[in-house]
This record gives sequence, C-alpha cells and structure tokens, in this order.
Amino acid sequence: MALENYNPPTTPYLSLVYQDDAFVVFNKPSGLLSVPGKALVHRDSLQIRAQRVFPTATVVHRLDMATSGLMVMALTKAAHRHISKQFELRQTKKSYHAVVFGDVKGDEGSVDLPLICDWPNRPKQMVDYERGKNALTHWQVLARNTNTTRLLLNPVTGRSHQLRVHMLSLGHPIIGDKLYAHPQAFSMANRLNLHAYTLEFRHPENESWVSLTAPLPF
Repeated sequence: MALENYNPPTTPYLSLVYQDDAFVVFNKPSGLLSVPGKALVHRDSLQIRAQRVFPTATVVHRLDMATSGLMVMALTKAAHRHISKQFELRQTKKSYHAVVFGDVKGDEGSVDLPLICDWPNRPKQMVDYERGKNALTHWQVLARNTNTTRLLLNPVTGRSHQLRVHMLSLGHPIIGDKLYAHPQAFSMANRLNLHAYTLEFRHPENESWVSLTAPLPF
C-alpha cells in the first residue's frame, strides 16, 4: 500500500489511556499507522512510539491508519497470549462511533456479509459470497443530523475494513473515508469518522473485566 505524503500527527505524541504491569492501552490518533510499514518513511507508528516508553510492548490487535481509538498492547509474553486468545475467540467487546452519509432507515440492525481482499484494488476489501470470510456487525442509531447519521457499531468479527465496507453496503459510507466514500461523503470530514470508542476484555492476571473508553474526537 502506497502511503503518499505520510505525515502522522505528533501532538500528542502518545496518548496513554491505561497501564499496569501486564498491558498498556493507547488512544491512537487518525493518520498514524498501528505498526511500521515496510518503507523507512512509514516507520513511525503507534508500536514504535509505545516501545520507546515500554520496550516490551507487543501489538495484540490493530486499527486502520485512518481509524482512531483504543488499542491495547501486552507488556509480557503471558499477557500477550491471554489477550490475543480473547480476540481470537471473540470474547472481547468492542464498540465504535461512526458518522455515516445520509439518513439511515430504522434505529438498529445487523450487517452479515462475507469479506475478501479486492486484490487488484488492495488494500480495499469487498463482499464475496463464495470466497469471503464471514463478517458480522451490529449497528444502532445514536443521532441524526443534516445529511449524516451517527451510529454505534459493534463488530462481532474483526475483518480488515469490516465496518467501512459494511456501512458502504448499507448505502451509507462513513464520511471522510478516502477508500470507500463517494466524493460528497468524503468531502464532509477532514478525516475518517470512525473511532474505537470502548473496549472490554478480561485482565490476563486476575480474569476481572477491564472496561475502557477513549474520548470522541468528532
């Protein structure tokens, strides 16, 4: 993926939401890669920034570069195994805020459409009933404004670009989405209006529920 003019935000350089001996949680800004790209100019990432402060930090899951919000990193091998397993088994609970184009009909619903990489147009993803991996998203309307609707999104699966493609499939692309929005929807925001708002999982050391929230940036 060519990241033309990669210029990630540096203020704040690192936004720490939570830390203890087992893991740390950051609020990743839109425009910052989760992990380093292959090219040297794409090295700056949340992982690199985190490891300067927490040298043992390892990435458990990722967010798209354009998506902001909660990202957890493990500080020990045991914590990494434990939290990774929860993501793998879909035992974590995640919610996102999104502002989408248009007036969404109904107050809540689900999108159950299988996704696969649109290889000639990568990194874009697309719906494919034959080869795609199952992907499920629940949505709920939070507010309606002129030409936009604010949604709470709960992804059950964690496919690449899942929320972006699922909203597009409803006919309501997320505003500010460079990859999937039509020109009018893209021009309505200066960034992708998708934010990983809440994250819940079991603490790797004592199994208690950890519930975290990252303030809304839009």
